[in-house]
Amino acid sequence: MGNTDIFDMMAKRYDTLERIQIAKLASDAIREYLIDANDKKAIDFGCGTGLVGMNLLNEFNSILFLDSSQNMIDHIKQKIIGFNIQNADTLYFDLEKECLLDLHADYIFMSQVLLHIHDVKSVLSRLYDVLNVGGHLIIVDFNLNEEVVSDMVHNGFDQAELSDLMAKVGFKEIQSKTFYTGSKIFMNHDASLFILDSQK
Repeated sequence: MGNTDIFDMMAKRYDTLERIQIAKLASDAIREYLIDANDKKAIDFGCGTGLVGMNLLNEFNSILFLDSSQNMIDHIKQKIIGFNIQNADTLYFDLEKECLLDLHADYIFMSQVLLHIHDVKSVLSRLYDVLNVGGHLIIVDFNLNEEVVSDMVHNGFDQAELSDLMAKVGFKEIQSKTFYTGSKIFMNHDASLFILDSQK
């Protein structure tokens, strides 16, 4: 996944108060879109240190924390052991480089991950393949922000354009909305976050 080297270096100091607060906002937003999820399997894709997924452990039968940064995965493993969490597992894997052939889930959620992915359509297609029929992909990310200029990340996404792209991949029942606006939360710029829910 994009910027893996940077995330490897950030892992030990990643859980700042600001990130914890944003993660709670994201997980609360995701929770609103869950339907009878207690017996369902979920994947926290691009999970980082698991800040979002950890808030949702009680919502699912199990959560797989997946990331392309080994250091981030190691950090989550410590949390799972430390809190004696029984319904979580981890996987170190880079979906940008290869497909997940034997893995399936009812829900996949990703928070502030898509902006780091170079080939968005390819990764969305691979996530589509992982979902069970009727499963949901839920995306939390930044709205398009022209003030953000970076060669490392996308400067957010236009919700309508992203929805169109997902429809071409095969997703249906796509709905999205902006749910939070904050000060200096995106590359030191004021920005807003959207949530998008889609089905296979």
